[in-house]
Amino acid sequence: MSADNILKDAYIVDAIRTPIGRYGGALSAVRADDLGAIPIKALAERHPDLDWSKIDDVLYGCANQAGEDNRDVARMSLLLAGLPVDVPGSTINRLCGSGMDAVGSAARAIRTGETQLMIAGGVESMSRAPFVMGKADSAFSRKAEIFDTTIGWRFVNPVLKRQYGIDSMPETAENVAADFGISREDQDAFALRSQQRTAAAQKEGRLAAEITPVTIPRRKQDPLVVDTDEHPRETSLEKLASLPTPFRENGTVTAGNASGVNDGACALLLAGADALKQYNLKPRARVVAMATAGVEPRIMGFGPAPATRKVLATAGLELADMDVIELNEAFAAQALAVTRDLGLPDDAEHVNPNGGAIALGHPLGMSGARLVTTALNELERRHAAGQKARYALCTMCIGVGQGIALIIERMDAVA
Repeated sequence: MSADNILKDAYIVDAIRTPIGRYGGALSAVRADDLGAIPIKALAERHPDLDWSKIDDVLYGCANQAGEDNRDVARMSLLLAGLPVDVPGSTINRLCGSGMDAVGSAARAIRTGETQLMIAGGVESMSRAPFVMGKADSAFSRKAEIFDTTIGWRFVNPVLKRQYGIDSMPETAENVAADFGISREDQDAFALRSQQRTAAAQKEGRLAAEITPVTIPRRKQDPLVVDTDEHPRETSLEKLASLPTPFRENGTVTAGNASGVNDGACALLLAGADALKQYNLKPRARVVAMATAGVEPRIMGFGPAPATRKVLATAGLELADMDVIELNEAFAAQALAVTRDLGLPDDAEHVNPNGGAIALGHPLGMSGARLVTTALNELERRHAAGQKARYALCTMCIGVGQGIALIIERMDAVA
């Protein structure tokens, strides 16, 4: 193998995100493409000396793409952010894993030597997800259906339905709870920990470093500046226990132990070694590896377990090497099934130390990039506090039965 064919390293130079808005909250006034532009513009402002015309590609995750995000939202967002017209963009859809897939795909492009400078991230405006109606399948047919595209199945293939079923996301969480023996009490305790950890992180300002404010114009009022995640809420075990289980009779999944329906955007700047030197960029982390895995769609929430084992094998690392783990909390049931399968305690201190999607929210296409951003900042925070902080694992489940996982290494720790 020639030297030119040796895989190169891909580095994260910077990462920034918007606050996560609650459904119908402050960010619901912002179009998806405008929302996606905000963190890209923030990156440009944070690196004014970089020649942004040299960005090889912008990869953005987005799970919906049925509304204002329909015409390649990556391309639209980069143009709205003011990047030069010759910078291309492509939108990735791996449902909930889209943003993480974008980061991993950008890193792979750099590792092969095809690119040197990339922006990767994701955007989702679930508040602004439209209703859609397909065309009738025959003349004068009255069978056209209307679907809410906020989340879940639409235009279902009947063969797929017969073979695998079309359980809603909460129903898949109920399946996981039943199959893996996850009790309602354990789910509620997990959800409370998520809320408590996020509340502590917000109080101590730990999340502020990864957030760029969003300014929203208002008629006859000063602009509204949103600089804090909107979804976290005060709760208790008693309040959580009182919530109904609307998804299954005698079920265990509630609105309190599930993630939210949210809005947000996140962008990372990635570079190869040549670009670091050419543009005098300081890397913060190295992207070690990414892996994906498939599981039965009816238990899609279990996907992070095989994806984690796969990425660890690819990287030649062990779970014990991971100093921070960011596991997307689509549902407490699936998060607990995954951590228990991996041999982790329910209350492991290094798993979602700042809370997770139950508290912060889960804007589908953005969340994977958010996990990487939060993990990066947490590694740096722990290192500054004198704690072991070399590797972070980011992983999440994906609708229709998949999991995705990505490992980063804090740059000061790179051998």
